[in-house]
Amino acid sequence: MTSLGKPLPLPSHIHYELLLQLLEQQTMAAAYQDPRLRLQVQGLISTLRKALSQQRQLEEACKHDNIDMEYQWSTNQLANRFLAEDVAP
Repeated sequence: MTSLGKPLPLPSHIHYELLLQLLEQQTMAAAYQDPRLRLQVQGLISTLRKALSQQRQLEEACKHDNIDMEYQWSTNQLANRFLAEDVAP
């Protein structure tokens, strides 16, 4: 088991879900008539689904190794988490 000293910051799943909904419902509808754009949007959707799947695998590995995780809602939340000694001068 590895101890990080602090929880591992990870994006909240809602970030993936919101992006996927936007791409599937709005972007795909707008790009549907252009085969090239449609293919690119489909690729982006696939990439986001893979990223979410990989994050879930990472979460399972962390649970298995008893590594704490902290879901982040914004980059400001992460920035506020670090102490002055964590940042190199």
